[in-house]
Amino acid sequence: MNLLRFGVNIDHVATIRNARGADYPDPVRAAELAMAAGADGITAHLREDRRHISDTDIEALARVTRKRGIPLNFEMAVTPEMEAICLSHLPHAACLVPERREEVTTEGGLDVVGGHNRIAPAVKRFVDAGVRVSCFVDADIAQIAAAKSVGAQVVELTTGPYCDAVREGSPEAPHLLRILCAAAEEADRLGLEVHAGHGIDYETVGAIAAIPQVAELNIGHFLIGESIFVGLSSAIGRMRLLMNAARAEAAA
Repeated sequence: MNLLRFGVNIDHVATIRNARGADYPDPVRAAELAMAAGADGITAHLREDRRHISDTDIEALARVTRKRGIPLNFEMAVTPEMEAICLSHLPHAACLVPERREEVTTEGGLDVVGGHNRIAPAVKRFVDAGVRVSCFVDADIAQIAAAKSVGAQVVELTTGPYCDAVREGSPEAPHLLRILCAAAEEADRLGLEVHAGHGIDYETVGAIAAIPQVAELNIGHFLIGESIFVGLSSAIGRMRLLMNAARAEAAA
């Protein structure tokens, strides 16, 4: 069975810390717990307004993941400031995402089609430096083709619309899942590695994990919320079991 990789996003540990202006809870400690619980990678998003992860966090996360031999996935806007930070730390991967200061969280995929001439040179600089590049995109064939065109090695499909539809009991959920499946097939056909993330919880992970082309899931907000009640290790452990079960059933 081709097991999924599991990336844990620890941004919202920093959100809780920053709400009080304290130095705890520490997102680096959360990353260490996640790695001990079996996470295959750690994801962190350094926003331009520093609303959760800080520059110091990125420095510490780069050190601890490198020491443990665990990939660090640096989510980032395509800006000169973020590019400089990424190139100074050289994480395993850079996931390029859209960013608006007024949004609560990332609201959709990166417009790679519209931003091609700005994104392609940045991607080349990252790839030349040995950083693997992913574009966080909607399940849209044109955006996936554009990600290939700019030189990205990976696309991460946003699962938010599907997950929201499931939670709302919308009849659109099966249709949105079919769109995700078709997008994953097309990305794989183009030679892109396929990741998925955004809004995934226990209820929605099974259908996404069953998509055979998906190699990695990145999950954060739900796990941090659930950890309040059951602990981070337990939340990660249950998610891993659900991922593996769905993958095994799909392969049977």
